[in-house]
This record gives sequence, C-alpha cells and structure tokens, in this order.
Amino acid sequence: MKIGILGFGSMGKTHAYCIKNLPFFFGSSFDVQVLGVCTRNLANAENAAKAYDLGFYTDNEDDIIYNSEIDAVDICTPNIYHYETAKKAILAGKHVYCEKPLAVNYAQARELSDLARERGVKCQMVFNNRFMSPIMRAKEIINEGKVGRVLSFSVKYLHSSALDTEKKAGWKQDKDICGGGVLFDLGSHAVDLIYHLCGELESVIGKSQIAYPLRTGVGGQPWETNADEAFYMIATLKGGGVGTFEISKITTGANDDLVLEIHGDKGSIKFDLMDPNFLYFYDASAQGGNLGGYCGYTKIECVNRYPAPGGIFPGIKAPIGWLRGHLGSYYSFVDSVENNKKPMPDFESGAYVQLILERAYESARLGKELKV
Repeated sequence: MKIGILGFGSMGKTHAYCIKNLPFFFGSSFDVQVLGVCTRNLANAENAAKAYDLGFYTDNEDDIIYNSEIDAVDICTPNIYHYETAKKAILAGKHVYCEKPLAVNYAQARELSDLARERGVKCQMVFNNRFMSPIMRAKEIINEGKVGRVLSFSVKYLHSSALDTEKKAGWKQDKDICGGGVLFDLGSHAVDLIYHLCGELESVIGKSQIAYPLRTGVGGQPWETNADEAFYMIATLKGGGVGTFEISKITTGANDDLVLEIHGDKGSIKFDLMDPNFLYFYDASAQGGNLGGYCGYTKIECVNRYPAPGGIFPGIKAPIGWLRGHLGSYYSFVDSVENNKKPMPDFESGAYVQLILERAYESARLGKELKV
C-alpha cells in the first residue's frame, strides 16, 4: 500500500511517523510506505522527503492525487482545502485519510461522505483519541451496560497556546484559513468522543469567546482576532442526558488537557489525556459497608494492553503516550483498506461532527438553543 502525504506540518510529520512504525506496533504483515510528499513550498517538501525518506516531493497536490502508483491520499493541509482535495482524491479512486474537521461546513462534509460511499473507497477521519487504550476500554464498559443510561457528561479540552498576544497567530487562529476557531480545532475531538461513547445529540447551546480582540498577526502586524479562542456548549443527548463542553486555548497552566467524565445511573467513567494510561470506573452496584466496602473508583491499568495485533511493542505493561492514539488510528485505516473493512471513524462520522460544530456556531450567533 503506497501513500502520498499532502502537507507536512506537525500532523504530516506525525502521520509519516505512524506509517513508518506500524510494523513495530502491529507486526510485519502490512507493507505500507510513503511514496511522495507535497507542501506549498517546494523546498519544504524536498527537506521533508530527504530527511524522512518519503519518496518524491512536489508542490502540486495533483502529482500525488493522480499518481497511478499511489493508493491512498493523506490530507494534513489547513481546513479550507480539505473539501476540494478530498473530492478530487475520491473521484480519482483513492482512499483518503483526512485530518479533522472534514470540511468547513456540513454541506461540504455531507457531500464528501456520500461521495465516498458511492465510489466505494475507504475514507477515514483522524479522531485519534478514539484509539487511546482507556477510551477503547470505556467504549467496552459502556457497551456492556455498566454505565447504564447516561445522565450527564462533561468534556474539557484546554490549551494555553493563545495567551501570548505578542506571538504571531497561526493559521488555526485565522477563520479565513481554519473555517472556524478553537471549536473546529480542539472541539471536533471533544464532540467526536461524546458522539462515539454516548451517541447522537438532540440539541446544543453555544457560547463563543474572544478574550484578546487584537493580537499579532501572521505578518507581525497588529491583527484583529476573527475566530473563537474559547467555546462553551451545553448539549442534550438523544437519550436525555445533559452535558457540557469547555474548549479553550486561553487556559493558563494547560498543556494538552483533555478531561472526560460520563455519569450514568449504573456507573461512571473518567479519563484525563495527561494521565493517558488509566481509565477510572465507578461501579454503582459495588457493595458499601464499614470503611467503604468496595465502593469507589477503580483505576484500570489500560496502558499498552491492546487487543491483538496491538500491544506487541514495546510490551503490554509499557506506558503509552499521545502518539499511540495516532498509531492506532492509522492502523485502523490501513486495516480497512487491506482487509476491505468499514473504516471507523469514517467520513459519515466526520460529517456528523461537522453538523454539531455548525449548529453550535449558529446557536452562539443567535443566542438560543438549537435542535441538531
């Protein structure tokens, strides 16, 4: 299986790492390689290709998309380019691995999802947190009915990257390139996790925040902020549960703080990305008694205990980190192509998340609760 990578910022480098390291983590059964890399700046593409042995390099994405030797296109470009690029790739018969969000609006995302299904190609979203071992264990526990009916939830995804107004704004802070703000960037992950674990949403109430209206732009000149730096949302699940989202890049002291809690009538789960090796589970049926009995949260050591073929490297007791979620995500994509499986999360999931994001922005604009 030969892959072409479009864009080589931090995510392009992350994806290249995953492709090259799949045999270490999942066995040698997959013969996967990067055949070419494309960036807008040809010199950057050349440097990436030579430094990481990524085959040919180009500044024209068509050299990747229409290359007859390439089986799959990996999209790591800014959000506003996803739609046109993915559409060309699907029509060219390529499988597609696309960074989130899928597009900049629901209409585009829906079209891509429908097109992927019609053309019969495998198209997967990069919602890498689904593939952290504690999240996979949480999904099992919920599916087993041990949490019961979800009553409430909360998700916080917090960074501190937008606090320095003297630092030049990146493209993810520019709505003209990103299509949105922090809700698109970090919020898409948070929404996907709740959708993945708790099901579809019934309604949303959104509130946007720009704390620093004036900051330093990309060119070093004063620039008026045009995208949300923080976003807050109350959501109701179709099952009746109610929860909150807090998404921010202006949280002092935060690193990559993704904190999830889900509370049901039979149990609860907790997960913290900064403590990625463990899932905390509360079983409401556990007997209490003197000194507490067996009540309380159980700390489940998920670590690298992935089901086969995962877990072979560096060993089931070894701790995991952020990259392990991306490795699992890429394995899922390659496995879907090689063994003709339904990719998950597919573009259908990407379109649904896009719908939630769009309704949340609309709710913030109108100042009222909106049905999904």
